[in-house]
Amino acid sequence: MKANASEPMDRKTYEKKLRDLHAELVALQEWAKHAGAKVCIVFEGRDGAGKGGAIKAITERVSPRVFRVVALPPPTERERSQMYVQRYLPHLPAGGEVVIFDRSWYNRAGVERVMGYCTEEQAKSFLQIVPAVEKAIVDSGTILLKYWLEVGQEEQTRRIEERITDPRKIWKLSPMDLKSYSRWYDYSRARDEMFRASDTSWAPWYAVHSDDKRKARLAIIEHILSSVPYEAPPREKVKLPKRQKPDGYEEANFARNWIG
Repeated sequence: MKANASEPMDRKTYEKKLRDLHAELVALQEWAKHAGAKVCIVFEGRDGAGKGGAIKAITERVSPRVFRVVALPPPTERERSQMYVQRYLPHLPAGGEVVIFDRSWYNRAGVERVMGYCTEEQAKSFLQIVPAVEKAIVDSGTILLKYWLEVGQEEQTRRIEERITDPRKIWKLSPMDLKSYSRWYDYSRARDEMFRASDTSWAPWYAVHSDDKRKARLAIIEHILSSVPYEAPPREKVKLPKRQKPDGYEEANFARNWIG
């Protein structure tokens, strides 16, 4: 699978386009609140593919009370005894919410399967039932969007090596990442089977090359905006009121300690 070989996008162009898209995401947010809409966005992809950066680009100018990011920790003992998708269901959006899953129930088809945290039987069983689960989600009135970020081998290596050497990014590197790095083709096989089983007409997968992070982020946001039938809701004209008069108040030296 070859990545787009065109020139990388420069920062100035990216920031200008992102600014315009952020305004549209705010309009989508206000529409979701006004209309009681439910939007669920799933992000999957290889380690180092840029899922976190894409999610940050989406959410940095909207309200976290509307755009909720869900990144679940490893399951508890109780959760391990449940139906696999059960622990994800309480996090699905209610009316007026956009929920973004930074990895999702598809952990079972990817990380867990490749790294041996579930059996082949469990992985195949998950792939058999997940289309029906997603059909129920969509039939409940939820807009479900699933994105796969695909990074090339060389770019993945560069990004993971950067995590090793950059003290600002070392927190992104886990022992699991190092184990996963060596299993490129196991992940490719798992990805291919996941797509064959769960790329449905009601919940299709959308794939994006992410070697150029900026282009990938813009493409994803543009696709979200084109997939959600939002309209800017009516908004009253805002005018600042006059401030009250001091009525004899004099500014006090109220703090002993100032910083900055």
